[in-house]
Amino acid sequence: MGAKYLTKATNLAKHIISAVVQEGDTVIDATMGNGNDTLYLRKMVGNTGKVIAFDIQEKAIENTKKLLQSFHMADAVELIHDGHENMDLYVFQEVSAVMFNLGYLPKGDHHIVTKPDTTIIAIEKALSLLKRNGIITIAVYHGHEEGMIEKDQVLAYATTLDQNQFHVLRLDFINQKNNPPFLLVIEKK
Repeated sequence: MGAKYLTKATNLAKHIISAVVQEGDTVIDATMGNGNDTLYLRKMVGNTGKVIAFDIQEKAIENTKKLLQSFHMADAVELIHDGHENMDLYVFQEVSAVMFNLGYLPKGDHHIVTKPDTTIIAIEKALSLLKRNGIITIAVYHGHEEGMIEKDQVLAYATTLDQNQFHVLRLDFINQKNNPPFLLVIEKK
């Protein structure tokens, strides 16, 4: 693992995801944002796989659609204008990976943020959809008041996961200032 992976929690997430996702897989981007993870996942699953991406903001869907189209990768991607806590209403098959980036839409309205109650519901549903040896990555942004609350509740939930069913790993940047995001990784045994 080179230094380029150690620059951000999202880079670590992509590196970990790349070890699990194969061409033809179905994967979920639980927090679409500006589409960077959606595009990354689409490249990983290839033409025979499927990416299902969620966001509650129309702006996120517009940004993601433009990004995917600019790379000619809008096929095999389903963009859903709904909260990630409702993923079970749209996903009916096992998935190999689910990516979460908590917080707010970069360059968007910072008042619209992920919430711990719906995030935990989404994680529970993602765990039930995850196939054996599948991975969930959760980039936790806690540099704002709502993010601190969400961090505490998500961590409390993650510590309750049965170690006989899941491995839960926390990766932190311990020498960075201003509450740097950290990464939670959950693997289903």
